[in-house]
Amino acid sequence: MGKSMGMTENNQAQAEIQTGAGTEGFDTLEELFQIEEAARRTGLTSRTLRYYEERGLVVPARRGDSNYRLYSEADIERIERIKQLKDLLAFSLDEIGELLEVEEQRVSLKQAFKLETDDAVKSQQLRQAILLNHRELTLIDDKLQRLEKLKQDALARIDRHQHRLTQLEG
Repeated sequence: MGKSMGMTENNQAQAEIQTGAGTEGFDTLEELFQIEEAARRTGLTSRTLRYYEERGLVVPARRGDSNYRLYSEADIERIERIKQLKDLLAFSLDEIGELLEVEEQRVSLKQAFKLETDDAVKSQQLRQAILLNHRELTLIDDKLQRLEKLKQDALARIDRHQHRLTQLEG
């Protein structure tokens, strides 16, 4: 796809956003971004965003009339969260999917809790929240154990090399 084509697509998406075309049932004042802009804003490639979509990790807010992927600010934030979990915390995409699922369930539960008036139902919702937090901690603990093992292996290699060096120079 050439640059002029990308510019046409961008203009089309902007026109759809401004006129509300292709946005039935949605707030047309929401700013939407085509995949190239979402990729630029997140520091990822368009191909990576498509792959995340294939894996079910992110779904663009909607598609325009021309079937272009349109990403909302919330989508960009979700992509940033995926990037953080993957890059900084070394989670696999499967682990990220599981963590995002837990987060989504927690948000949904929190919203329901705020609307609930029955104390018995609120108690059950809190029990569910506790279970969700335990599930998240289990995923994090598993990752920490694997990282600790990597650290211990590296420290053991340093000790072996230091010991050999001492013997050679000794």
